[in-house]
Amino acid sequence: MVCSLMFACSSQPKPQIPLAPNVDLNKFMGDWYVIANIPTFIEKGAHNAMERYDKNDDGSIKTTFTFHDNSFGGDLKTYNPTGFVSEESNSLWGMQFIWPFKAEYIIAYVSDDYQTTIIARNARDYVWIMARTPGLDEDTYQRLVKLCVEMGYDPALIQTVPQRWYNTQ
Repeated sequence: MVCSLMFACSSQPKPQIPLAPNVDLNKFMGDWYVIANIPTFIEKGAHNAMERYDKNDDGSIKTTFTFHDNSFGGDLKTYNPTGFVSEESNSLWGMQFIWPFKAEYIIAYVSDDYQTTIIARNARDYVWIMARTPGLDEDTYQRLVKLCVEMGYDPALIQTVPQRWYNTQ
């Protein structure tokens, strides 16, 4: 805590969340299941949450975020923000839901095989643990939560996202 002579106090800023080094956008594109998060207001109660990324010709990222509202049979919600890569390692994006505002979107971790990722924000208000499959083994999940804690997130705020998919083949 830092206090001035006028007795105004402010918290020390938290360190910046480190960026994942050298994200290969081609490998990062595709479907990601949201395994756990600190949800935004639109995601509260989300079931079968999934995010899809596709590169646009102009270098921006077409994003499709879908989930069922409040139950597996709830209304299907779809959002289509656009991602704008703003750093040469491809790890820092601006995610635009409404023009002209862009929300900070940090790829803080991606596994070497591009099967798991953590998307974070320096404000530590939201976080997303995502995977290429709708579930993770407990050890992998706990390791990813531990990484979030090391970034400064409160583990009590991280919620699992219900995922239930049926094989239709």
